[in-house]
Amino acid sequence: MNKSNEIQNLAGITEQVHGIFETRTKARDQALKQSRLLTRCSANAIRAIHREESDLARDYLKQAGQLVAALKQDLNDFPDLFFAGYTQDAIKEYVEANVTFALITNEPLPTADDLEVECATYMNGLAESVGELRRRCLDILRQGYSPEAERLLSCMDEIYTLLVTIDYPDAVTNGLRRQTDVARSILERTRGDLTLSLREQKLIDLMTMMMNHLEDTGD
Repeated sequence: MNKSNEIQNLAGITEQVHGIFETRTKARDQALKQSRLLTRCSANAIRAIHREESDLARDYLKQAGQLVAALKQDLNDFPDLFFAGYTQDAIKEYVEANVTFALITNEPLPTADDLEVECATYMNGLAESVGELRRRCLDILRQGYSPEAERLLSCMDEIYTLLVTIDYPDAVTNGLRRQTDVARSILERTRGDLTLSLREQKLIDLMTMMMNHLEDTGD
């Protein structure tokens, strides 16, 4: 019995579909692997930053940049995969690492164009860097009050001031509003920590001055 005209090309369609899905699956698997590596490189860069290992941090950031470029090239024909959550989340970590490095080392802040990333991803990475700046501030305050902690607090404040001006739907900003709320909470807690540290430092300075005065009087 001959196949009807309606389904005689079904085998060809099936073969074509299998080919397309096979290619997409391979591209997705590769993107997942690259995204995991990118996240790891970015985390290692941040760890090196906090350990004041600048050269090592730069190496990790360079590796991460190469992974971002590879992702863009490999997914050029699959924009939906490139803009998938796991891919953009990994690139967001890359942005966070670069921003954290620049602010802690007091270097110019890289832009979205500099990093060649999407604007929404950049803004979310910028927002998450506030948490790393708080971590750095606390590390500094363990050694006592320092103007460097004030500088970093000022950076956090500037970032938050920028974030609150981005009043667009979450579908456009990839959930930036929630990150902004988190940044505000981190900023307020850090400001409180610095205020307490400053008061303690002033008290220590006053006590030291009084002790010196008493010693001088006693002589």
